[in-house]
Amino acid sequence: MFVQLFAATGVLAVLTMVPGPDMAVVTKRAIASGWQDGLRTVGGITAGLLIWGVLTVVGLAAVLAASATAYTVVKLAGAVYLGFLGVQTLLQSRRSRSVASGVSAPSPSGNPWRTGLVSNVFNPKIAVFYTGLLPALAPSGFSPHLGMTLLVLIHAALTLVWLGSYVLVLAKARAFFEKPAVRRTMDRITGVVLIGFGVKVATSQP
Repeated sequence: MFVQLFAATGVLAVLTMVPGPDMAVVTKRAIASGWQDGLRTVGGITAGLLIWGVLTVVGLAAVLAASATAYTVVKLAGAVYLGFLGVQTLLQSRRSRSVASGVSAPSPSGNPWRTGLVSNVFNPKIAVFYTGLLPALAPSGFSPHLGMTLLVLIHAALTLVWLGSYVLVLAKARAFFEKPAVRRTMDRITGVVLIGFGVKVATSQP
């Protein structure tokens, strides 16, 4: 049982470290407004995972994963939101030119915790991931619900630690990222990445 749990944790750790929309959203927020907002964004993402976890345990996520219509609605909403964040970041890269002229750049709008939560909740791949992979990883020594709940909590904790550590690493190098030329370049890269993930989500299949 514990060997299975250890192996499942290893798989979840690898999947957690794969770059995706969550990391792009965190990068945008941490570079734009500092590590505090970055960590708040991570908190929102973690809350989103817990929401998906609850839906999975009670069976609602399986319905979403099996329903083409529900999946399409959620994925399009998520794609639009990621695209919005990407365009917003590209516009921010243009405004950041004013920093070099001594004019303060505007702070990012919106609550960072809500930004992380919405970006995660509207990612239907989480539903597919939880309903398709977690049951296969659940240790046989636990009841199905308990095993799934434990894996959801482990995944949420791994995400919190991984993205939280990533934010703190970005904070250490923030002086570098605050340089106008670097800031513009990072905003443009992050904006394009967010739009790219939006397109990927929009064209994804269950």
